[in-house]
Amino acid sequence: MRPSATACDLVRRAPVGHPEPRVARLNVTLAVKRLVRDVAARVPELAHVRSSRVLVVAGEARRASRATIRPAHFKRPRAPGTGGRQKPLIRVRGRKILYVITLRPLWFRASTPEQRIGTILHELYHASNRFDGTLHRGRRHSRLPRARYNRKIRRLLERYLAVAPPEIVAPFSASGIVRARMWLERPGGSFPEEGFTGRRLYTERQLFCGLVRMVTPRRRKTRRAAG
Repeated sequence: MRPSATACDLVRRAPVGHPEPRVARLNVTLAVKRLVRDVAARVPELAHVRSSRVLVVAGEARRASRATIRPAHFKRPRAPGTGGRQKPLIRVRGRKILYVITLRPLWFRASTPEQRIGTILHELYHASNRFDGTLHRGRRHSRLPRARYNRKIRRLLERYLAVAPPEIVAPFSASGIVRARMWLERPGGSFPEEGFTGRRLYTERQLFCGLVRMVTPRRRKTRRAAG
């Protein structure tokens, strides 16, 4: 059975009848999902995170950001007919998505492995402890100074890297062409509940797997003192 057009697996298959063997190619958005699941199991401060409710995609640049997290759900949408606003519903494999993490070009092109993992922790820490599709009010940068927030993330990162399985961490040291899930049609913001004629539901049909070049800086070798 051939994979669907929206499949985003770890292996790129050669064309039918082509003699070339299958070429393994890292699926970086899947690697991030596995990281999110493992972090939730090992970092108590992020134990409320549910990876099945997080969608990871690659996206366009946004100032100097490496990644962003966006709530994909209103906590209490107003009842139909009350003139409120709604957000498009995102479902992947039948599951309602509560948060979308977008990996920006700087994450791929100008980050160390530690920075990539730290960025994911940074974004997850913004999510509400209820993990209900909202952000934690006390962890917004407008309320919590960035320097203090970053110190907290550094401590979480150090603790996590001390116990993280090598197979979870290894993909973030990759260089070269990788696969990443992307929007074919990206959901907009909220819309008025009455009179809106645009798309209200987004699924795998609005996603596809594209190719991105990942560049990881080489570690500098420390010079040994002459004996």
